[in-house]
Amino acid sequence: MLLAIDCGNTNTVFAVWDGERIICTMRTSTHHARTADAYFTWFSTLLRHYGIEPDITEVIISSTVPRVVYNLRVFSDRFFGVRPMVVGKPECRLPQPPRVDAGTLIGPDRLVNAAGAHDRHGGNLIVVDFGTATTFDVVDDDGAYVGGSIAPGVNLSLEALHMAAAALPHVDITLPEKVVGTNTIACMQSGIFWGYVGLVREICDRIKAEREQPMKVIATGGLAPLLQQGERLFDALEEDLTMHGLIVIHKFNQGSSVTS
Repeated sequence: MLLAIDCGNTNTVFAVWDGERIICTMRTSTHHARTADAYFTWFSTLLRHYGIEPDITEVIISSTVPRVVYNLRVFSDRFFGVRPMVVGKPECRLPQPPRVDAGTLIGPDRLVNAAGAHDRHGGNLIVVDFGTATTFDVVDDDGAYVGGSIAPGVNLSLEALHMAAAALPHVDITLPEKVVGTNTIACMQSGIFWGYVGLVREICDRIKAEREQPMKVIATGGLAPLLQQGERLFDALEEDLTMHGLIVIHKFNQGSSVTS
């Protein structure tokens, strides 16, 4: 039984894989001060809720927040007797090494998304991940991560707008009824929604033109389905792409393969 942990800037997701399928997924806020004991109390309580016996034999971690990795290592070792595999560390091999400028530090989440997307969709992909940042990852024909783009995340942009302009309220992103808003909230929602639709389309079009070949656009992250309502931006939506990528990388290091 594999425990896959994806630690992002805002949330940390735990998923349990029984060798054939993900049997449960749990989410908590990311906090660098959370101890191994606190992780286990939360984790074991939710496992009991799902009626799952915790028979964890392997752990793999992807973290964009380096300070949390130590406590997750302690959590894995203390409660499961397992030394976790950490994406980005030398001992964790990737199906294809990235091809970027020497010395470049690549977010582990981007490497994991590339592995998961290639396993399900083949090569020549643009993976758009709507998280704290909106990232565009280019996956080559053989599955290697070869670069991309980073833009502010949707919620981050909304929060910045609210914080920087005293007269503008905090709003939730939604599909607006009209482009031309007739009140402040509608104007903000229109600007953010259609602005990000334009951002995604323009960056993807420019990536395709630069690479001079057809490419599939794969989206993941909570806001991907909402943006897909406004325009047909993506060829596929993958809610569990990061977790699937962690499973793919784990299986690769075990010398086996995983099916979608």
